[in-house]
Amino acid sequence: MIDAHQHFWDVTRFRYPWMEGDELEPLRRNHLPADLEPLLGRAGVDRTVFVQTRHDLEENRWVLQLCARYDFIAGVVGWVDLAGEACDEQLSEFAGDRRFVGVRHITHDEADDDWIVRDDVLRGLRALERRGMPFDLLLRPRHLRHVPTLARRLPELPMVIDHLAKPPIKAGRVDGWRQEFEAAARYPNVHCKLSGMVTEADWRAWTAEGLEPYVRIALDAFGPERLMFGSDWPVCTLAASYEQVVAALSDALGPIGAGERAAIFGGTAARFYRLPEG
Repeated sequence: MIDAHQHFWDVTRFRYPWMEGDELEPLRRNHLPADLEPLLGRAGVDRTVFVQTRHDLEENRWVLQLCARYDFIAGVVGWVDLAGEACDEQLSEFAGDRRFVGVRHITHDEADDDWIVRDDVLRGLRALERRGMPFDLLLRPRHLRHVPTLARRLPELPMVIDHLAKPPIKAGRVDGWRQEFEAAARYPNVHCKLSGMVTEADWRAWTAEGLEPYVRIALDAFGPERLMFGSDWPVCTLAASYEQVVAALSDALGPIGAGERAAIFGGTAARFYRLPEG
């Protein structure tokens, strides 16, 4: 069982500007591998994929060092400056480490909604494509219109949409999201993480039944072979415990086959990120 989306942070080592605001105050403390490890054991999760939280090469180096101490960290989705001239050089530093399995940029916080399809960013994404290095798409519904463009221009680049592109779960709506989400799913190099849902719902009143329509849309659009579970720990703790997140997805998936469940809870992530066995 693989958790394809979790984070660590050390507030004594790095600054996290996105973590400001009273509602995020519970997150503003260290969250490290020793905190996560017992939670994995209770939930039956064997391995995880760390996903970047900062636009910072030092975070890559720090988490790769953590990998040497904690075997459960199967892979690191880090950051490189996709828009910069040094992108390929930065990739060269990390691509030789078998635990460095992908790249992400906090795209949905860019002031320019079209940032991801800028020529300089596409140049960086082509550098990923040449190496077969997966890219995590951190988007909101308004950005989904760019995914077909990326998929057509970069047909050999494996991409995964984080958090279903953050649909309006709290409002119980699918308009403004579903059509573009399903259009993105038509491209075979695009995958999706069933992650981040409890924090898009009502933090105090969410239910697995409330998540089920979004999970069903994703399952119908992508199929289990292109879906993967992610806890989004520790962000998820704003609304739910680690075990509650795992159980909620299991319940929301409903009566699917054992093979389909195995793909979502591990097989897809292992294949997509080409995770090392040990």
